[in-house]
Amino acid sequence: MDHGKTIVSIIAAYKAVKSGYQMTIMAPTAILATQHMEEFTKVLSPLGIKCELLISGITKKKKEEILQRLENGEIDVLIGTHAILEENVKFSNLGLVVTDEQHRFGVRQRKVISNKGKNPDVLVMTATPIPRTLALILYGDLDISIIDELPPNRKKIDTFAVTKSLEERVNNFVKKQVEEGRQAYIVCPLVEENEELNLKSVIELAEKYKKEIFPEYKVEYLHGKMKPKEKDMIMEEFKNGNIDILISTTVIEVGLNVPNASIMVVENAERFGLAQLHQLRGRVGRGEYKSYCILKYQGNSEIIRERMKVMQETNDGFIISEKDLELRGSGEFFGTKQHGLPEFKIANLFEDMPILKMIQSLVIKILQDDPKLEKEKNKLLKKIVKEKFQNRIEI
Repeated sequence: MDHGKTIVSIIAAYKAVKSGYQMTIMAPTAILATQHMEEFTKVLSPLGIKCELLISGITKKKKEEILQRLENGEIDVLIGTHAILEENVKFSNLGLVVTDEQHRFGVRQRKVISNKGKNPDVLVMTATPIPRTLALILYGDLDISIIDELPPNRKKIDTFAVTKSLEERVNNFVKKQVEEGRQAYIVCPLVEENEELNLKSVIELAEKYKKEIFPEYKVEYLHGKMKPKEKDMIMEEFKNGNIDILISTTVIEVGLNVPNASIMVVENAERFGLAQLHQLRGRVGRGEYKSYCILKYQGNSEIIRERMKVMQETNDGFIISEKDLELRGSGEFFGTKQHGLPEFKIANLFEDMPILKMIQSLVIKILQDDPKLEKEKNKLLKKIVKEKFQNRIEI
């Protein structure tokens, strides 16, 4: 078993099922759900626990059969993508809901799935090292546990930050790895504003790598515009060792596990956040082979150099994410924007943590005393909250 959080969810599932409940785990992509299915089945099947996989790719007949057995209580553990959120998915006694890589699921989706049981326990898992400080704010309503040690068989990844002038050496290094039977990832950043340009640049780069740089190897590329089926097929091929070099925008999913991939080259590394680079880097070093991450960067500003230095010096995701917060501010940080949180205009999450913690405990007090802010003394507060969230929340 490779990932710490996966085994935690398997143990939780075991406990829930043995206590008479069903459990479900929701992953953001079919390939991750399938990976979970393999790992859950391996551990739980011998213990007589029935696991099933629900993703959009399965046949109508198979799906109907699963839904039937789920409602009858014959299935103990349901693993799937957001297909689980559909209305016709009914459990007989759902007691535990797990979401993996939660920042891909909105709070609303979490609610939908929780409503399929009578107040089930909810476990939210992520491999993104969220600085403790930010976690307190984003997930203030949850108990937070951190697994901060590497699984026993993980290799330390050597990271090098290089400029354009070393390109040829980098390519030769990749060749050497592939010659030895390893596989490589090459990651390109997305330019937010322009999808067409992204596609063009990934395809151009892939062609260059295919025809000029690595003509003797099997090179494929992945990008966000591909159909999920196509993506899954390429990932599967890469996983099975039929592709030597995979070029992709950041769609190489968190959690993709290819133990034979030992090298990652990140193009224009200066365009990624540190936490994101750390996430990407975690795709290598998952097998028995010494692994490398090479960050190619352009630009020479103080802050770029500082960020590259952090990546070379530490493999600790929490130090990295704290640094990211310090160097980039909170709005950027893995898109707090997606959480529907208003931007913090005054507070600097990094420097103002003690005050924010104090406020958090005050908020809890106020809400215990007056959950809907109906009392006269909280009138002004209610008005401010309403304005700030522009009626996105009901009070």
